Amino acid sequence: MTGLPATMTAIAIHGAGGPDVLQPETRPLPVPGPGEILVKVAAAGVNRPDISQRQGKYPPPAGASDLPGLEIAGTVVAMGEGAHRYKIGDQVCALAHGGGYAEYCAVHETHALPVPKGLSLIEAAALPETFFTVWVNVFERAGLKAGEWILIHGGSSGIGTTAIMLAKNFGAKVIVTAGSDEKCEACKKLGADVAINYKTTDFVAAVKEATGGKGVNVILDMVGGPYVDRNYRCAAMDARVAQIATLQGSMVDIKLMSAKRIMHTGSGLRPRTVPEKAAIAAALREKVWPLIEAGKIRPVMDSTFPLREASKAHERLESSAHIGKVVLVV
Repeated sequence: MTGLPATMTAIAIHGAGGPDVLQPETRPLPVPGPGEILVKVAAAGVNRPDISQRQGKYPPPAGASDLPGLEIAGTVVAMGEGAHRYKIGDQVCALAHGGGYAEYCAVHETHALPVPKGLSLIEAAALPETFFTVWVNVFERAGLKAGEWILIHGGSSGIGTTAIMLAKNFGAKVIVTAGSDEKCEACKKLGADVAINYKTTDFVAAVKEATGGKGVNVILDMVGGPYVDRNYRCAAMDARVAQIATLQGSMVDIKLMSAKRIMHTGSGLRPRTVPEKAAIAAALREKVWPLIEAGKIRPVMDSTFPLREASKAHERLESSAHIGKVVLVV
């Protein structure tokens, strides 16, 4: 790879633990494999799976980088054998199989998308992980349709803010839960029809009131645990629950509500195959990127931190005080 350095600065995980285990170190430059591109990283998104990996609860899959970081934006600087979609100098954002917390990252070319017109590279780094996750779970698996009600838990998170904007742009009616009045107000500004402070209000009762007793058609949940039974009580007939994480536990005691014909589905993004992720990227390029370039959707940015201060970025995310995305700037 002519003209590129032999080494780079990356943020490695030095033993499972708190944010302080994230430490800069020098690593060899990644070599893009067949169908891959090497990206000089301008910014990398910070996500909950990064925290789980740092804590030792989410080991990287076989063949993945041991470095954290699942989404990046930057400039293409090299290409592996057979890669042809992009050329040197193109600006892209991409879903990474790990390794995003670094100055350079190799990604499969089919998991990269052009930086949407009107967005900075920092904003573009906030797109892949959340947009891939919301699209596949809310629209492909749960089949949200125009006119339906969706309940989004954690409405002010990166996933939540993305889900609000996508759901509204595709004609759904949106209810969110969030942990403060400030967060609820932020969700309403993004288009949420109803925002419930779950710390002061019973969200089951509030959902029933908002929907005239019918309940919601789709639920996007990352909480799990005690929320599962409450979600079922919020559900309408033939509702679909998309479970993307279980922050409050995966073992639950529920009253099965077969009379409502609820479909409860779970879906992880990282273990999916290269072609599966490529198909999601293609759907986003066709159906969502035009909305971003038209200014109808824009990632909600909470804060940025220098790459070497990744530990502070994790502290921010773990505080749950953020509204929108936390991004590392290289």
